[in-house]
Amino acid sequence: MQLKVFKYEGAGNDFVALDDRGGALPSGEDRANLARALCDRRRGVGADGVLVVERPRTAPDFAMRYYNADGSEGEMCGNGARCIAAFALSLGAAGRAMAFDTQAGVYRARMLDDGGVEVAFPDVDSRPEPRPVDAWDIDFIVVGVPHAVVWVENVEVVDIETNGRNLRYHEVFAPSGANVNFATADSDDRVRVRTYERGVEAETLACGTGSVSTVLSHARRRNLAGPRRVTVIPTSGDPLTIGFEPTPAGARNVTLAGPARFVFSSTIEYRDGRISPAIPV
Repeated sequence: MQLKVFKYEGAGNDFVALDDRGGALPSGEDRANLARALCDRRRGVGADGVLVVERPRTAPDFAMRYYNADGSEGEMCGNGARCIAAFALSLGAAGRAMAFDTQAGVYRARMLDDGGVEVAFPDVDSRPEPRPVDAWDIDFIVVGVPHAVVWVENVEVVDIETNGRNLRYHEVFAPSGANVNFATADSDDRVRVRTYERGVEAETLACGTGSVSTVLSHARRRNLAGPRRVTVIPTSGDPLTIGFEPTPAGARNVTLAGPARFVFSSTIEYRDGRISPAIPV
C-alpha cells in the first residue's frame, strides 16, 4: 500500500504523522507492525512514535492515536499532541484552536504567535506519590501516562540508559511500568529533565508528559502555589513551559507549550512489513 507520511518534531521528540480520517489504515497487529516499520531508524522513516489523525469520537475536531516505536499504543504523548495539532491544522482538520480525543481523554490546543503550540490537559486527578526504590528518591504520578520522577543532584552525569531501563521495569511500577524522568531543580521556576521512555526503550530528546509530571512533583516538594509557570530544559535543550495550578486532588489549568516543527513529507510503499520509496530512486 502507498502512504503519504509527514515528519514532525517537538523539542527533539520526533514523529511520523498519518491522516486516517478515511479509515484506510490497517488495525490491530497490522497497525503495530506498520508503526514499528515507520519508526525504524535504519530501514524506515525513523521516529520515536507514530501519530494518527482519525475521525473524532466525542471532541469536535479529530481523534489522536499514538503508537510507540515498538508498536504498542500509548494513551497520550505531550510533545506528540503539539505536533499532531500542527498537523491537523495543516490538513484543515482543525483551526488554530482545537479540541481532540485521545485514549486519556479530551485535550485542547492552540497555535502560539511564536510558531509553537500550547496543549491544555484535562485536570490531573492524582498527586505525586513517593515510591522510593533502593537509594533513588522517586515520585510516581499519572499524567495521561504513568511516570516515575527521579530527583538527582546532577542529571547531566546519570547513566540514563542503564538506570532508566532498570527502573522502568521495576516491580513497584507493575504491571504497566513507567516512563522514567531523571530531574534536577535549578530553581523554583527551572528544572532540567532527561527521560527514558517506555515503548521507545531508550532516552529521548524530550518528553512532554514527563515534563509535566516532573513539574508537578517539583511543585509538591517545594510547596509551590499557583497559578505558576515553570521552564523545563530537556535533553534537546529546547525549552518547554509548563503552566499549572495545584489542587488538593492534583492540578488544574495544566498546559504544555513548546515548538512543533514540520520536517518533511513523502509518499512511501509499505509491503510485507517493509518501507520503500513509492517511486524507486
